[in-house]
Amino acid sequence: MNPRAVAAKVIRDVVGSGAPLNDALLQNSGSLSNPADQPLVQELSYGVLRWWFRLQEMAGALLQKPLKSKDLDVFCLLLVGLYQLQYTRIPPHAAVSETVAAVRQLNKRWADKLLNAVLRRLLRQTIAEQAFSEQAEYAHPAWLLDKLRSAWPSQWLAVCEANNQRPPMSLRVNRQKTSREEYLGQLLQNGMLATLAESAPQGIVLDQAVNVERLPGFAQGLVSVQDVAAQLAAPLLQVESGQRVLDVCAAPGGKTAHILETAPQLAELLALDIDAQRLQRVGENLERLQLSARVLCGDATDPAAWWDGAGFDRILLDAPCSATGVIRRHPDIKVLRHARDVTRVCVLQQQILEAIWPLLKPGGMLLYATCSVLPEENEAQIAWFVERNHNACYQSIDAPWGQQRPFGRQIFPGEHNMDGFYYARITKRD
Repeated sequence: MNPRAVAAKVIRDVVGSGAPLNDALLQNSGSLSNPADQPLVQELSYGVLRWWFRLQEMAGALLQKPLKSKDLDVFCLLLVGLYQLQYTRIPPHAAVSETVAAVRQLNKRWADKLLNAVLRRLLRQTIAEQAFSEQAEYAHPAWLLDKLRSAWPSQWLAVCEANNQRPPMSLRVNRQKTSREEYLGQLLQNGMLATLAESAPQGIVLDQAVNVERLPGFAQGLVSVQDVAAQLAAPLLQVESGQRVLDVCAAPGGKTAHILETAPQLAELLALDIDAQRLQRVGENLERLQLSARVLCGDATDPAAWWDGAGFDRILLDAPCSATGVIRRHPDIKVLRHARDVTRVCVLQQQILEAIWPLLKPGGMLLYATCSVLPEENEAQIAWFVERNHNACYQSIDAPWGQQRPFGRQIFPGEHNMDGFYYARITKRD
């Protein structure tokens, strides 16, 4: 199948059925006529969802009448064509002809003349940006714009701009096998330009993303792909040899592996997640890195079902969240998330915090982390928890990255090449 038709089906599955983008890509990749076209499918799918609200409004201005809901695949293909013309270097004649050809593979031959006319209309005229709504101008849903502007009156615009950029590919060097200086040299020898990350001692940022198979020693566990902001968790946890560590919501296991690389002589590390399928990724990552942890499928809100009664010295809670800090990596978040989801996840965060707090030993530390930029999921949760639990002592984080908040530190997307993240530490009084 034509890569543009496949991309239209991917986008339709995301917008129409609520499928995560990565799942939709995996589900539809088998229908490609040429597997070598997969990067193009990915580029078109990510690009259309990144600019969904703007492209959607452009299409409305170009169409004489809206398409029927049953023709969502045709509408998505139209946006694939608009994206090519507006945001790629694909020659316009190729973008138009290949997009029109793709509509026939969707069994919607009646739409080929329509798509041809609309795309050529765009080539003849310019859509005035001043006519865009706020959603289209900033390429974000209105509910999220309202929340960002309310929470961060001085930073919301920069957050939106960062969310609309392509993310860098960042690596974490396995300190048990090599140093990042040595690995940086290997990258350069293989023609891959990169720089040392400013904030993470094992971090490297590539100038250009590559397939992991091209990374020197990837299969041997020399390096992992992980955003620099996510690499801050293990150092903040301050793990020591002989300690018992609980990693809550551990999948896909990047932070689990980093903790083990940092302190290989732990008494135990328990990686817990409620999703059995995602837990398989944890096992695969640990096997590649030649690391060992106890991996367990369990509900963090119900420790009685899986906890053995022995306390933990450290707990990392990588809490479920809106993921509004990683939109540049997952642009489908703009389409899939709604304001009600934030309310729902805040309740879940509180339930998990309350449930796992008794598992922490007196004198132990809990590190709360999210990839969100919304205060109600972050500092408001820590303020609520500390006030509610009198044996919980907030511990400030002194660091050169992020913004110091009344509780915790907030990183905005794009700061020092990092994703948007939040961290807060709480210790348990004896």
